[in-house]
Amino acid sequence: MSWGRLTQAERDAAYNNGAAVANSAALVRERNEASAAYRSAHGGHLDLAYAAGERCKWDIYPGAAAAPCLVFIHGGYWQMNRREDFAVFAEGVAAHGWSVAMPGYTLAPEANLKQIVAELRTALDWLAIHGPSHGDVVVSGWSAGGQLAALLLDHSLIRAGLAISGVYELGPLRDTYLNAKLKLTEDEVAALSPLRLPVVQKPLGVAYGSRELPALTGDSRKFHALRAAAHAPGALLPVAGADHFTVLDALRAPDGELVKALLGLAA
Repeated sequence: MSWGRLTQAERDAAYNNGAAVANSAALVRERNEASAAYRSAHGGHLDLAYAAGERCKWDIYPGAAAAPCLVFIHGGYWQMNRREDFAVFAEGVAAHGWSVAMPGYTLAPEANLKQIVAELRTALDWLAIHGPSHGDVVVSGWSAGGQLAALLLDHSLIRAGLAISGVYELGPLRDTYLNAKLKLTEDEVAALSPLRLPVVQKPLGVAYGSRELPALTGDSRKFHALRAAAHAPGALLPVAGADHFTVLDALRAPDGELVKALLGLAA
């Protein structure tokens, strides 16, 4: 059925990951508790301000000298969650000696999407100057963070990227419950939908869970196809059996599928 024929409830459901995963509340609670424990055990480089604003801070987990650095951007449809609640996903690449840097950003409706992207570009500028010594920098993110990682691939600090379960065409979101806080404009949709932008010729893996909502899996496949048609390097990485939340298990485990993809991107 075409998007135009869907009811409001059907449009909302097309992007409602929490409702689509029956145990999502328990998964989020487990993630947050594990992240609090990880963050507590790895203090010392936390809450580093990169700009004015309560959320404009880095958490940095240093690794081995000259090892690659993963910049991981949290998700939450640009209006939920905190960098602190994703600390545990540093575990996977940290086991291989990598540094991990997690930026926060102002959420909607306090900031619009253009402002969020601008904040994260400022964060990368800060990291280039003030961050610990490291090797190649790889940007990654999940959900909204996947879209943000795709947009930031063109930053001079970034060598490669891994976009996980992102929304790469923003147009439909204007017709859903998400737009109450996002208030997306035509200009933002055109300028910030990766599916509408020139392809960045840097390696980018595009990952998603095989059990995710069709809107998200479809976006991931289309985005990879767009890049492949432009001969841009990178693989499509469906994670078998994973939903929108459990796909990150493949990032947390040192031998996880997404960790292996990151190791390959920095090789």
